[in-house]
Amino acid sequence: MEDYLITEDRLAIFAAHLRAEERRPSTVEKYARDVRALARWLAGRAVTKAQLAEWKQQLVARGYAATTVNGMLAAVHAFFSCMGWMGLSLRYLRVQRRAFRENSRALSRADYAALLAAAKARSVRLALVMETICATGIRVSELPYMTVEAARAGRADISLKGKIRTILIPAKLCKKLRAYAKHKKITSGEIFLTRGGHSLSRKQIWAEMKRLCASAGVDPRKVFPHNLRHLFAVTYYKVTRDMAQLADLLGHSSIETTRLYLLAPASEQRQCLDRLRLVL
Repeated sequence: MEDYLITEDRLAIFAAHLRAEERRPSTVEKYARDVRALARWLAGRAVTKAQLAEWKQQLVARGYAATTVNGMLAAVHAFFSCMGWMGLSLRYLRVQRRAFRENSRALSRADYAALLAAAKARSVRLALVMETICATGIRVSELPYMTVEAARAGRADISLKGKIRTILIPAKLCKKLRAYAKHKKITSGEIFLTRGGHSLSRKQIWAEMKRLCASAGVDPRKVFPHNLRHLFAVTYYKVTRDMAQLADLLGHSSIETTRLYLLAPASEQRQCLDRLRLVL
C-alpha cells in the first residue's frame, strides 16, 4: 500500500493543479499553507483517516472557529483528490447559519473614514487602493485589472475562473486613478505597482492596512482588505435593496454567498430585538 506522505514535490504538483484550474493565487497560497499545517502536525508520518480525525479534533480543541476548520479540511481534501488518495476525507463540522455578524468584525463607515484619513497621511497609494476596493467591491486579487485603460474607459473587465464580469468605476475614482497614474508616469497597464514594477500582493496591502489601526483608532480585528468589499456590499444593498444585482457585481455564483456579506452587526440585531418590546 502506498505511503500517503505529504512532501514538497507533491505540494508543488498540487499547486500546479490548482493554478491549472484557474484558482485565485490567494486560494493556491491558502490551500498549500493548510496542507503544510497538517504535514507539520504529522511530523513525517503518513496520513491515515484516524490521524486526520485527531488533527481535526485538536484544531477544535485549540479554539479554531468551525468555518476555519472546515476551510482547512477543504484544502486537505482537495490535496487528497489531486493525489488520488481515496477514502481519507472526513465530515465537515456542522455550522448553524448565523443571523448576525460579530461586532469585532464589522467595519463601519466611520471606521473606514478614519482608516482612509490615516492612510492619506501615510501613503497616497494605500489610500487609493482602499478607495478602489471599497468603491467598486472588487477582490484584492482583482486590483491588477484596475489599469490606466480601465480608468479612461470608466470600466474594467475582470476575468476569473473562466468568467468575465464588467465593473463600472465611479467617475470620481476614475479621475483619481488617472491623476495618480500621471503622477507616477504610468501610461498603460496596471496602476498599483511596487517600486520594482510588480503587482501589489495581498499580504503587502494587509500589512499596510494593519499599520493604520493605532493612528486611526480602529480595532485591528476588523481591518483587512476583504472587509472593504463587505462594506461596499452593505452600503450598496442599503441604497438599492437589489441582492441579485449585488451578487453580479461581486462576482458571486450564489446569492447565498452574497447574503453572508449582508449580515447585520450583533449590536444592530440586539437593537432590533429590543424594539420588539416583548419582555414585559
